[in-house]
Amino acid sequence: MKYIFLSVSILVAAFGVRASDEKYGDKVATLDSTIHTLYSVISGDKGVERDWDLFRYLFKPGAHLIPSGRRPDGSVNLQVLTPDGYIERSGEFLVANGFHEQELSRKTEQYGVITHVFSTYDSKRTLADEKPFARGINSIQLLNDGNRWWIVNVYWMGETDDYPLPDHYLD
Repeated sequence: MKYIFLSVSILVAAFGVRASDEKYGDKVATLDSTIHTLYSVISGDKGVERDWDLFRYLFKPGAHLIPSGRRPDGSVNLQVLTPDGYIERSGEFLVANGFHEQELSRKTEQYGVITHVFSTYDSKRTLADEKPFARGINSIQLLNDGNRWWIVNVYWMGETDDYPLPDHYLD
């Protein structure tokens, strides 16, 4: 009986992965499609639900999202989140307020199966907004396993008066 349960569990898990691959496989087929999907899946107008299943699909198991910055007291802080932790922390806010993040510039370094992307972004509440309410840099680490691209980490910092975006990250 134990072996039947184990076999059924493996089949169900494999079918779930295969169904996700069929549904989302094109979203992680290239580096460009993976980065584009990362930005597009968190973006949307006020009241528009995000596709959190697609968001989760982007990340390698064990991946992290790590916002960093300076606290009001001047100390530096970071928070390490899982994809589900990010959804819990930001999901309702994104839908309640509207949020559109777009890539402005990208610097990419690759070695073997690993890739590092410094992706400069701006953030707006609506696409019609003339000025962004925030800008910054996403440091994105990815893995290409020969079948698809996986996001391993997204570590970011928003622009501040003390840390304006350097010109070489804007071209």
